[in-house]
Amino acid sequence: METALTDLWYGFTVAIEPHNLMYCFLGVLIGNMVGVLPGMGPLATISILLPLTFGIKPVGAILMLSGIFYGSQYGGAICSILLNLPCHPPHAVTCLDGFPMTKQGRGGVALGITVIGSFIGASWGITEMMFLAPLLVTVALKFGPAEVCSLMLLGLLAGSTLARGSPLKGVAMTVLGLVFGLVGSDLETGAERLTFGFTELSDGIELVALALGLFGIAEFMNSVNQASAINTTYSNVKLKDMRPSWAEFKWAFPAMIRGTIVGSLCSLIPGTGPTIASFVAYATEKKVAKNPQDFGKGEIRGVAAPEASTHSSVQGDFIPTMSLGIPGDAVMALLLGALMIQGIVPGPQLIKEHPDIFWGLIASFWIGNILLVLLNVPLISIWVKMLMIPYKYLYPSALFFVCIGVYAANNDFFQVGEVIVIGILGYVLMRLGFQPAPILLGFVLGPRFEENFRRAMLISRGDLMTFIEKPISAFFLALCVILIGAQIFFRLRGSKKDTAAAEAVVDQSLSSPQLQRVNAK
Repeated sequence: METALTDLWYGFTVAIEPHNLMYCFLGVLIGNMVGVLPGMGPLATISILLPLTFGIKPVGAILMLSGIFYGSQYGGAICSILLNLPCHPPHAVTCLDGFPMTKQGRGGVALGITVIGSFIGASWGITEMMFLAPLLVTVALKFGPAEVCSLMLLGLLAGSTLARGSPLKGVAMTVLGLVFGLVGSDLETGAERLTFGFTELSDGIELVALALGLFGIAEFMNSVNQASAINTTYSNVKLKDMRPSWAEFKWAFPAMIRGTIVGSLCSLIPGTGPTIASFVAYATEKKVAKNPQDFGKGEIRGVAAPEASTHSSVQGDFIPTMSLGIPGDAVMALLLGALMIQGIVPGPQLIKEHPDIFWGLIASFWIGNILLVLLNVPLISIWVKMLMIPYKYLYPSALFFVCIGVYAANNDFFQVGEVIVIGILGYVLMRLGFQPAPILLGFVLGPRFEENFRRAMLISRGDLMTFIEKPISAFFLALCVILIGAQIFFRLRGSKKDTAAAEAVVDQSLSSPQLQRVNAK
């Protein structure tokens, strides 16, 4: 406890340095803004701004990029509640009760509860990171290549099978990311792999090019034709409207606590992320409620629980990423890649070798979340008006910055073409129902997985049993088997339910009086 508080004090001395404070403020401000804009989101924004961080010191760069991630969650809640517009997946469930509250004239109260619940959830996630991450590091320092390899395999499987959409498609995208990570020169032999004669690919595919292609070009192409008119009828909310009554706060507070706990637990499971956490929190709240029929009609607990869960999960996602080097989702994989570009390898040694980054990041979370509470209230009307900007102006300007950003990374036009090709590929995959996020996860973890697998094989002289003989490695492999078995079980169970439902519909239709009269005729 005393050591953690001392280290946190050191983190505040790092975070309040003028330039770091400026980057933290820029990050949360940009994040709040892009959280409002459909089709942007933290992934696309971080991808666009990633090249700009090359000239920034590592601490400032990670503070800004992290601020964009957790800052965007505040902006996303505004659209869900006031406009019934789920700009980002974690806030889709907030629409169910948030917008009905707005139509009842209680939109300000919903936003006020959201701000309070978000701050409570984020504070718990930050505290969890303060005390849990160092403990994980102590355990992780005992990991050898076999244990690290098994842990990464669990992260890859969880990230692909628990993502949105079909688990098989998620695994396929992860494998594609692993293949992208193989492109370039072999680190040990120097032999070129999958370069197809392009010397520009001898150093591999750039992370910036992959991220900008998948979450810049492809995302914009997929969203540009889905823009619809925005209804701002109920969006006029004043500061005094955002103060919930004491009775409303007492009614919503237990839901905030339950949502916070759900989010913190989900954050420790790689691949879940804030989206799954928010839906689980909403379902949990509905289960424990004495009047579940009120949900979906403007129930304040249906707003408090998922929003607290989302922010608790977002902050908790940094725990495995920073302490173990295992990203929980695509945004964490991108932040992991940003650190690696700066020459910093995330993992158990990060806290010891770069305490300014780790503890400065934790301190900046406190500062950033306080800034977001202060910014969120007066800027709501501005964010809503931003939605009136025609998309025909928004997307071309964003694509322009994508091209500038990827060219500025290495002053290489080849990478501009690389981004366009990856963007078209990503768009095709999205149209076919494949989510591109697991590609980034496989791309970032793939080379490290290969490296640790080779080390394990060298130490064991090619004996694969080393992964089972070591208890920690065997435990992670057992979790992998359980995860695959659970996916197969629920898949088969769902198929049986669908078949039974279809048979019931057919039986009902066959026994209908109209059909019987037709058969009689």
